[in-house]
Amino acid sequence: MTTPLFHAAVLRTEVRLFRREPGNLFWIMLFPSLLLGILGAVPSFREADPSLGGLRAVDAYVPVAVLLGVIVAGVQGMPQTLTGYREHGILRRMATTPVRAAALLSAQMLVFGGAALVSALLALAVGRLAFDVRLPGRPVGYLLALLLAVLACLALGALLSALSRTTKIAAAVGSAALFPAMFCAGVWLPVQAMPDLLADIVGWTPFGAAAEALNDAAAGDWPGWTHLAVTAAWTVLLTAAATRWFRWE
Repeated sequence: MTTPLFHAAVLRTEVRLFRREPGNLFWIMLFPSLLLGILGAVPSFREADPSLGGLRAVDAYVPVAVLLGVIVAGVQGMPQTLTGYREHGILRRMATTPVRAAALLSAQMLVFGGAALVSALLALAVGRLAFDVRLPGRPVGYLLALLLAVLACLALGALLSALSRTTKIAAAVGSAALFPAMFCAGVWLPVQAMPDLLADIVGWTPFGAAAEALNDAAAGDWPGWTHLAVTAAWTVLLTAAATRWFRWE
């Protein structure tokens, strides 16, 4: 039986390992804010756009940058790490120690979830300080939508880990999932600017629903319960699938 001391030791170890990975530090925590800075430097992105309801493009891209860090953490970072541990027999060896493999999985979710939240804070700070983007009008609703998005993405990452036998497969599957997730989050076209039919379809995906919820909260409204429910439902569904197919060896 594990103790909180064992769990804390595993978490500290995973944090140290994460800090030694420059790829994770850059792509999860820094790249979304860097992309926001590049887009915001374009003059047309700082002008009001009627297709966005009078918002500037840079205003619409702050929630997108927030979700981008979440997506990279879930579908690129965590699956490759977990699959590597399983591929090299680390999970199997842990099963013979007082620290069960579940402790490692929990630590991984805390590390990558925490990195995604730090990335979100950096994106909000860059938007506010560099481009005078208003902070979310409903901070509690914004935080709720963000936490649900993080949970949904980590569940997706666990599922990708379950379906991948090697780190190469995890990288390929993660890349295949990355671009549709980025599209649904509005990286290439903000959800507000999508045609109504496309926006409705995207709104039933976890990241499209999360993007809509974040947009609502940023504008000062409470996130739509439908969008929150869709994100939560995807979290439950993906978690159930990951639990069903995940193997420690």
